[in-house]
Amino acid sequence: MTFPVPAHDTARWQAAEHDLHTALDGRPLVAVERFASSGRTSYTGPAPIAAARPALAIGCYETWGSASPIQTLTLEGRTARRGTAQRRTWTRDLDRSAQAALRRHRRPVIAAWYATDRLRRWAGPRGTVAAVDAALHAEVEDKANFGDILDQAGVPAALHLTGARIDATLPVLNQLRRLVRSERVVVQRGADSGGRGTVFVDDEADLARAAEMAGPYRVTAFVTGWSANTTVLSVPDHAGRLRVYVDRPSHKAVGVPQAGIAAGKSAGNTWCLPWPKDAAARLVDAAVRIATWAWDKHRMKGLFGLDALLTCDGEVFLNEINCRNQGTTEISAVNQQLRALPPFLIAHLTTMLDHPVTWLPDPDDFNAATVDLAAGCAPGPYYLKLRHRGQVPVHLGPHLGLPGVYRVGEGRLRWVRAGAHPADAGPGEVLLANLPAPGTVCEPGAELGTAEGIATAADAPFAGPHTLSEAGRALLAAFDQYLVPADRKEGTAP
Repeated sequence: MTFPVPAHDTARWQAAEHDLHTALDGRPLVAVERFASSGRTSYTGPAPIAAARPALAIGCYETWGSASPIQTLTLEGRTARRGTAQRRTWTRDLDRSAQAALRRHRRPVIAAWYATDRLRRWAGPRGTVAAVDAALHAEVEDKANFGDILDQAGVPAALHLTGARIDATLPVLNQLRRLVRSERVVVQRGADSGGRGTVFVDDEADLARAAEMAGPYRVTAFVTGWSANTTVLSVPDHAGRLRVYVDRPSHKAVGVPQAGIAAGKSAGNTWCLPWPKDAAARLVDAAVRIATWAWDKHRMKGLFGLDALLTCDGEVFLNEINCRNQGTTEISAVNQQLRALPPFLIAHLTTMLDHPVTWLPDPDDFNAATVDLAAGCAPGPYYLKLRHRGQVPVHLGPHLGLPGVYRVGEGRLRWVRAGAHPADAGPGEVLLANLPAPGTVCEPGAELGTAEGIATAADAPFAGPHTLSEAGRALLAAFDQYLVPADRKEGTAP
């Protein structure tokens, strides 16, 4: 039994497939992302779009089964290792191999988070990188600029965190506290992702760590509540007018020690918990304003994300813009499928290739429905990050098997069926995705994959902003049973 997804409008799906196919114009689609399975929620599952399956995926981690692109090139496939070092250097380590692989694909279209000089070199003179330019990403996403962006976009002051930009040396701690009117201070800089570039300052030692980062800085008051992420899609029409679509906002758990996730870093997201309707409406309005500003000033289009904070009394504050695809892009696509729409990623790729998107609904109607959906109790997708929390290298034991659908019971994981899409997991089941290939040695801190599915609020993996639910704890405890200590000499040398 799999989780029911609404029947899709065949004509709309055919239009989405046709738009992307026409935009590609016979050029091979190449995905370059840490997870080589990137985009799988578009080309697998209950309503797959074949044109979204990459001809080649270049990544850090191996893929599996129906989640596999036509061809893959991964660092894990060559080294049989996972760790923090590999996920930071994989594009450099695969540089020569990637260039050789891409020479066999004429006029490639590279889909990535943002367009770098390396990716443009990989694409070659006849290729295309379908992503926001790295320089624009760095400017817009720089945390020090965020307050100015909110002002320029006309976002109401009630959604701004109390804070300031500091271009010089950070002041002493007491002065910072007075500046933001908060005992706990948050210092941010740069355009890093995954919690990097953010320091929570409680004492002088924390301030010293923050000062090690190069400025300029954004300094704000710490706000207690849920972190949240919202996916936004900007699509200009043939007349240059902008259509903005705002997805259902998530609840994001951060700093979850039970899951091996440090302070300020995400343990995953769930979209099944309700938002106060007024807070959701204010967030959607702010997202439209920011998207409009980004188009007017930078001609920025396609996907981007907004991070926010939702307090226990229903206030919402914006705290970051992610000018790119995000870690949430894969699973948030299920939100659109649950609304009987193709994923935003299809429209993103189509519009980044300067082709019209013909199948999207009216944006005002869509965004009004987003507010209603956010305030309700409808099921939504989730993902929980699986990290190696131990102190010695491990590999997965032989009884766990490949990525797919499992059921947790009596402290163990039981294989149910193959799968690659969160909707493949029914009630009481979970999709374990992006697991290490058999024999892969995983260093302490390594990403071991994600646990995914569609759930109601009662079954969400998180009980609070920084804690796992009983179901989340049971899943991690069962997963841990399959981590077997490994000799560091196992695997092949890089």
